[in-house]
Amino acid sequence: MIPVLTRDQVEPLLDWLELADALAEGHRRAPAQIADTLLSRAGDKLLSRAAWIEGLGIGVKSVTIFGGNPARGLPSIQGAMLVFNDETGAIEAVIDNALITKWKTAGDSLLGARLLARKDARTLLIIGAGAVAASLIEAYSALIPDLAVTIWARRPEAARALAAQHPGVTVATDLETAVGEAEIISTCTMAQEPVLKGAWLQPGQHVDLIGAYTPDMREADDEALRRAAIFVDSRETTLPHIGELMIPLANGVITPDDIQGDFHQLVAGTAGRRSDDQITLFKNGGGAHLDLMTARVILARWRAAQG
Repeated sequence: MIPVLTRDQVEPLLDWLELADALAEGHRRAPAQIADTLLSRAGDKLLSRAAWIEGLGIGVKSVTIFGGNPARGLPSIQGAMLVFNDETGAIEAVIDNALITKWKTAGDSLLGARLLARKDARTLLIIGAGAVAASLIEAYSALIPDLAVTIWARRPEAARALAAQHPGVTVATDLETAVGEAEIISTCTMAQEPVLKGAWLQPGQHVDLIGAYTPDMREADDEALRRAAIFVDSRETTLPHIGELMIPLANGVITPDDIQGDFHQLVAGTAGRRSDDQITLFKNGGGAHLDLMTARVILARWRAAQG
């Protein structure tokens, strides 16, 4: 029988550092074949993302986005991922979208920080207070056990509510001051216009941009891109698709040559931070290849637990 793996069932088995290791190892393989398909009906959407990685198999994640669902008492985003065997094409598992997306998203940023942030970084500012922010607290705390975490959000009550769930986490009231005091800055908002200003950045910081995922979304302004050494998880899933880079590229603020490396190069050691004073900026764009790498970790952990 094909297993159907849910968040409640599998999440207690998972480990953030093991996932980061697996994502790094996945990028030592040949680049993935990836493709996205988007179907629409009025305001409703079906997004399917597929990847094939030699040795890891095939993954297809499909999610529906129905904006009217909250009024029905249902989630606006629902979906699942199919994992196929690389040799036979047989279905190996069905995995809940929420589980895949949580661990893929934060794991992506975790690997980026492990490769690019200063090794002595101990302070993290999270801009945003939603579900991704909560997973970032977990992920970054696994990497840096003595980490000091501060949260800022447009809705202070949301930041306070999230901080109350995590002892020791503090809430910032002034964003500019909080940015200046942080060594790692992670943004996970739904902003259409930049919330992070490059003028606020300090030497040696690492910026982790997560929230923007459409052509019209940005979290960091032009000055941030000018001042930083820019890296991405994947050129293919970021440069042509996400406003964070599409807009400044179209306006001549940066060029494709300003992207100093992706995960394949970072893991290989051919790109990375050049000095303790350098500002590094990493765009977490996600992608089906990262979903597949994450799914393989989830499936392996579940199988090991079966004895």
